[in-house]
Amino acid sequence: MGHIEATRDLGAAPDELWAIISDPQTWDRWFTVHDKWLEEPPATLTPGARLTAKIVMLNMANKIEWSVRSVDAPTSLALGGTGMAGVKADFTFTIEPLGAGSRFTVSGDFEGALVKGALAKAVEKDGMRQLDKTLTQLDELASAAV
Repeated sequence: MGHIEATRDLGAAPDELWAIISDPQTWDRWFTVHDKWLEEPPATLTPGARLTAKIVMLNMANKIEWSVRSVDAPTSLALGGTGMAGVKADFTFTIEPLGAGSRFTVSGDFEGALVKGALAKAVEKDGMRQLDKTLTQLDELASAAV
């Protein structure tokens, strides 16, 4: 299993960040693992909602069937998904108020027959690089929306 996690203090207020992460139409602009939707996602994310996406890690594409595990507006969103070759992924986004801004945490877990040993370490390394870029892009997108 691979695990990635990053936290960053962002200038946007929790409601501003929530408006972005809870809108699947914005994901291609900030969530770097996400490439595109393969089916039109629901307008509102609710527990049990299904989303079909193309994700990219280690420069390899995978189709993933996401299921929204939990939604607690405006503080957390959890997704679980299964991709090709039995790869499973779980992502949690958490927003905490911090002064006029927010502390944003994203964590992800990956598992499957292929995600072991050296490949799991490579997925973690690529995932951490992507999380850093994700947080930068989310901060820029939220700042532009203000």
